[in-house]
Amino acid sequence: MSPIIIALIIAGSLLIALLTGLPVAFCLLGVSVFCLLIFSGPASLFMAVSALVGQLSVEIYLAIPLFIFMAALMQQSNMGYVIYESISHLMGSIRGGLAISTIVATALIAALSGIGAAGTAMMGLVALPEMYRYKYHKGIVLGSIAAGGHLGPIIPPSVLMIIVAGYADLSVGKLFLGGIFPGLAMTVLYCVYIGMRCYFRPEDGPAIPPERRLPWKEKARLMKFIIFPVFLAFFILFAIYSGICTPTEASGIGVLGAVISMIYSRMFKWENIKNALIISLKINGMVMWVLLGGACYSTLITSTGTSALVQDLFTGLSLGPTGSILVMMIIPFIMGMFIDPVAIVMICVPIFLPIIEALGLDALWVILLFIIVVVVGYISPPFGVNLFYMKGVAPEGTRMIDVYTGIIPFVAIDLVVLALCLLLPEAILFLPSLMD
Repeated sequence: MSPIIIALIIAGSLLIALLTGLPVAFCLLGVSVFCLLIFSGPASLFMAVSALVGQLSVEIYLAIPLFIFMAALMQQSNMGYVIYESISHLMGSIRGGLAISTIVATALIAALSGIGAAGTAMMGLVALPEMYRYKYHKGIVLGSIAAGGHLGPIIPPSVLMIIVAGYADLSVGKLFLGGIFPGLAMTVLYCVYIGMRCYFRPEDGPAIPPERRLPWKEKARLMKFIIFPVFLAFFILFAIYSGICTPTEASGIGVLGAVISMIYSRMFKWENIKNALIISLKINGMVMWVLLGGACYSTLITSTGTSALVQDLFTGLSLGPTGSILVMMIIPFIMGMFIDPVAIVMICVPIFLPIIEALGLDALWVILLFIIVVVVGYISPPFGVNLFYMKGVAPEGTRMIDVYTGIIPFVAIDLVVLALCLLLPEAILFLPSLMD
């Protein structure tokens, strides 16, 4: 059977499996085992088992359960609520201040959680009622929460970056440092957009009335609730960058910081610890199953020659480095509207890596672009997964069209940041280069 027909069967089988609604991990595992049996015989299953063992033996993946546990502990300590309340009192006196507070708070939560949906769910419950209370425009309310919530996989420490690093054999520290610029650029530009819009259209985001504002003495007291999470996030990055500890050891420090936060906020109770453990177990189970499915899938496309076929196709089309990168960005962008970023990594990275190597491109740069694109797809209409999370926490009567219209300006900002990182590689490669 020709490699083209084999590749079409693999792609078609995976698409059909995904359309059935089965979890992505089981789709990857099932299609991989089925196709390996057909194309390579029962003996090929030993390769799949070897790949599974190899995937579970990647040391960097030890950091994933700890970072997820850190995020769960932060959630149980009500840190998101405290951060938002503190920032909203500091920023609420300016037009659009509550929406800007939402963006800043979700960026901080992203730096402490590393997962995409945490910020959306948390701010949807905390910030959304507050902004509606002060008659904020529906588009700004829904757009700011959904956009801020997707920063988790970009702003380090990011669970997605850890997975990509283990899968693509890249430095976690360099990926973390490379994510700082796009994460901060998106956060700042979101705030600038909200501030400018509310300056020219005050009715879209009115300031808190003077009688409801806190005195400066009280605002200064609130700063202590912001300093600790900022210090913890920067200390984790500094510890990895300086070589004081490995990413896995840094994740342990993050868990310790989360425990201290719970003690300080008087939320260190057995019930909260138990809830955090249950949440961590569920998320870790999902992530690890996807990693196992990705290992089998990678074995399948390598052993059947599908990866080499796609590589030859790219080089044969003479698209050049820029054209090839654009194609490699469009594919995950579309996929990001339908499936989880971790699953996209498992599907695309084994195919893209040989192409990146054949074209002589900087793997770190292209993979960082890939991560940005996947995350942008996460909030892009009509099927961005984060938009449905937003709809789920929005009040009754909120329509999907309201979420779509609210998120479009933020998607445009994301695409501007992506274009800047594509045209100026130094923007995301400067900080990682310092580790050399």
